[in-house]
Amino acid sequence: MADWTSYYRNEDEEEEQEDGEQSAGEERLTGRDSLVFLVDASKEMFIKGEDGAPSNFDMTMQVVRTVYTSKIISSHRDLIALVFYGTEHSKNPNDTFKHVYVYHDLDEPGAKRVQDVDALRGEKGAKLAAETLGCGPSSLGDALWCCANLYSDIKLRLSHKRLMIFTCREQPHGGDNVKDRQARTKASDLKETAFVIIYLISELGLQLEPCEKLDDLQKRVRAKEQKKRATARINLCLGDGLNVAVGLYATAVTARKPPPVKLYRESNEAVRSKTRTFHTQTGSLLLPSEIKKAQTYGKKQIEMEKDEVDFIKKFDDPGLVLMGFKPMEKLKLHHHIKPSVFLYPEEGEIKGSACLFSALLKKCSEKNVYALCRCIARRNNPPRFVALVPQNEEVDDAKVQINPPGFNVIYLPYADDVRTLDLPRCTSASQEQVDKMKDIVTKLRFKYKSDAFENPVIQKHYRNLEALALDMMAPEEVEDLIMPKVEQIDRRLGSLVDEFKNLVYPANYNPESKPAAKRKTADSGGGAEKKPKVEVSMDQIKVHVQNGTLGKLTVPVLKEACKQFGVRTTGTKKQELIDLHFQFFLLPT
Repeated sequence: MADWTSYYRNEDEEEEQEDGEQSAGEERLTGRDSLVFLVDASKEMFIKGEDGAPSNFDMTMQVVRTVYTSKIISSHRDLIALVFYGTEHSKNPNDTFKHVYVYHDLDEPGAKRVQDVDALRGEKGAKLAAETLGCGPSSLGDALWCCANLYSDIKLRLSHKRLMIFTCREQPHGGDNVKDRQARTKASDLKETAFVIIYLISELGLQLEPCEKLDDLQKRVRAKEQKKRATARINLCLGDGLNVAVGLYATAVTARKPPPVKLYRESNEAVRSKTRTFHTQTGSLLLPSEIKKAQTYGKKQIEMEKDEVDFIKKFDDPGLVLMGFKPMEKLKLHHHIKPSVFLYPEEGEIKGSACLFSALLKKCSEKNVYALCRCIARRNNPPRFVALVPQNEEVDDAKVQINPPGFNVIYLPYADDVRTLDLPRCTSASQEQVDKMKDIVTKLRFKYKSDAFENPVIQKHYRNLEALALDMMAPEEVEDLIMPKVEQIDRRLGSLVDEFKNLVYPANYNPESKPAAKRKTADSGGGAEKKPKVEVSMDQIKVHVQNGTLGKLTVPVLKEACKQFGVRTTGTKKQELIDLHFQFFLLPT
């Protein structure tokens, strides 16, 4: 279980608490993420590839820019820095380290930094880099030391410290054993202080599969990162005095556009709003203790304190109470009425919770049962019955965890939530029509993956913001991945569509055709031309009902038939008239 908790950390404290100390007994890693790009600025990095391919330096700047823009959208409070080593000019605090150029200090990413990185791309960028940075001797040990010193002035709490090195040289010091040993020693020291060092050889064709790593960074989706934190931490009561500390986790969250931020017109700073309540008659400021809630009952206004309202709403303390166990076949698909959450033990709250939780999970899985519990997730929340469905751990061929062990919490409906609907009686499809539609569905079936489809509205919103912030002429084009691939669908289906139309729709049916024009008034007399009376026998209607071909008759024919049978019509829609005929012939005589 440690594999899942090491990634799915409980980051329940917000960023405004980062300056404070952790509470006693808590060892959770919370705070902001940090990333330092350490880029080799030697001459080899600026050599272009074959057939005009971009240089390693240009490709690295593209990666840096992609991460900058991605961080601005996904997690803008994270810290990023850009440092060059092997430069002729030096720029770092107090110029302590020679041939190390701190291009961007460790700070939040912004539009200005993205523009600075764009200035270093292409041929113009190479010239600017030569003028600003230059090429000089390399000392990777000094560069690592300089990167470590960037954190000296950071007072925020950091969850991760990552250092990513980009170079195309396997021997950055040209065989100098002293500098190599110094670099290894400093890298070892950084790892001991919780630094994560990622070494990327950015020259194409070398080992370590560098191309895939660079492509992964360049193809990052503009997506908002969700904090991996528990929505609630409660106790699972298995009996008298036997409690297991657990956390509820939302495994899927709806992606939405970020909310707008109000800015002050003169200073362009964010506006913080405060709510104050005043007396309607005297205009005096009301304190929270002076505000009461009221309910009118029997023409009398009953006043209640806030504490009294909270006490009325309170059913019990938050927690899960075990009611019993039921076989899995008792859990039906229609019992799933809202998104489920994931239940996982919290060993830090109660010692031994993970061991007891694991034993309960193992027995429920072996006996193929689910645990029925009463759940109150938060204070003053109404109680709900939930089903704890066991989920065993799944790993891939490389022994990497795919699905963690735990319980899926399925919210069960109350009796009031289950309703019986009176469905309208419609024409039943024939077996031939059903078989033909099955062939169509089989041809169009594919394996769905949620990460393969981006929300085009959100992606367009992000690109518009990017174009506005970076003074771009036009936003980047957005590929709408949810649009159907018509040509591919037509190739797969072939003649199945025409065959299905012939079975279901009348002859010469065209859904895209315009409705027939209204009949013009007669030239003589100005009155409308009288329509000929349409007659149809009951036996003919009965045959159409049995064959399911009432749709081939026109609206006037169906209305006239209703008049002949004494059926009252209130509408002129064709489907309503067809339903009336079905009801008439299906009623007992």
